[in-house]
Amino acid sequence: MVKLKTSPPWKEAILNFQFSILNFQFSMTEHFTISELIYSQTAVVRRIWNGAPAEAEAALQTLCETILEPLRQRYGRPINISSGYRCPELNRAVGGAASSQHLKGEAADLDTGSRLQNQHLARLIVELGLPFDQLIDENGYAWVHVSCNTKGKPRRQILRLKGGKYSTLTPDQL
Repeated sequence: MVKLKTSPPWKEAILNFQFSILNFQFSMTEHFTISELIYSQTAVVRRIWNGAPAEAEAALQTLCETILEPLRQRYGRPINISSGYRCPELNRAVGGAASSQHLKGEAADLDTGSRLQNQHLARLIVELGLPFDQLIDENGYAWVHVSCNTKGKPRRQILRLKGGKYSTLTPDQL
């Protein structure tokens, strides 16, 4: 077992507990679990505790109920969550924006394993009229970022990230 160099023994115990509970499947909805929404390979490798606080867990529940589950039911196949909730330490580790909705549990990065299918997901989100706050084509549909707004009206902002720069899209440009 890898020992943390600067962390107290209690933190090591908590980290070991976190990594052991990731195998449990606490359902948020029919097709999504809290485990997959807080899991991060970066967190595992860097031994970062990424448990969601109650407010972020409530936001994840809203995200699942209003966007992810309706999308999954219409899509008809599994959708991988490559990033959901991120604690501040994990967000810094992955180079996330300081204002990222991942920090509040309001965002998820989706990946089907195919850029073409990821594009299809983005189009479905719009076609279904799901209440997204932001929908982002990340680097040619390497993955799709989708978020909800738990504190107000969704902006329904559609963006493309390419070469480190964002541009605004219309639904027909997806």
